[in-house]
Amino acid sequence: MVEIESEPVRAGSNVERRALARRIQLVFQDPFSSLDPRLTVERALAEVLKVHRLGDRGARPTRISSLLEMVALPARFAARYPHELSGGQAQRVSIARALAVEPRILVLDEPTSALDVSVRAEVMNLLIRLQEELQLTFVFISHDLGMVRHISDEIRFMYLGRVVEAGLYDAVLDGARHPYTRALAAAVPVPDPELVEERRGSVEPAAPATLTEPDAGCSYNPRCPLAEEICLTEDPPLLELAPGHHAACHVAAREAGARP
Repeated sequence: MVEIESEPVRAGSNVERRALARRIQLVFQDPFSSLDPRLTVERALAEVLKVHRLGDRGARPTRISSLLEMVALPARFAARYPHELSGGQAQRVSIARALAVEPRILVLDEPTSALDVSVRAEVMNLLIRLQEELQLTFVFISHDLGMVRHISDEIRFMYLGRVVEAGLYDAVLDGARHPYTRALAAAVPVPDPELVEERRGSVEPAAPATLTEPDAGCSYNPRCPLAEEICLTEDPPLLELAPGHHAACHVAAREAGARP
């Protein structure tokens, strides 16, 4: 059974689902599609407090002001509708709404990809500050490894819906074992032309991407430059190849001495 802070996660009844929602909240990729266009910021935040029965009606305006201050929005934004907000402001409201129930975990689904480049750093700095101040756990989903570097302690790479490599961020990116992870790490822009050439030379080129999973074997084998016969028939398990560093690759496992 899945546990959060040593407590089992249950979501069978409405009461259990509501309790789970107080512990885990989601911040969506597109803030405008997640905010009700008919509700002002104040009503959107008040609705969350009402549903979860947090505070009485008289105390909610103070709590809403506190939430807006938490995400660095002036109190005047409480009266605005979503269409009156910029992308960065709307995402800050979405973050405030998620924080309204005082969760322990925030699932952030590409929270900056829909924002202008100039705004992304501001939102990322906000998230880092909130994580430290509120002692939150983030599940940060992103394709931007440069962005992930600033916020993550541990990282998991997925291919076709399955984790293929996992571990501490620096250990995985600096010593990637899976060929897919190596290819992604080599694609991260760096301000050093010599390092770029060095990375390119150390990574085998992969075949073009495909969304169809092979009938057998490793799901990455149609693209993998290291694929062997075993990769075409056996699906590699996710093995610990170094302390805290896991990878699902027959070749990497053999090189690490985890498999014959």
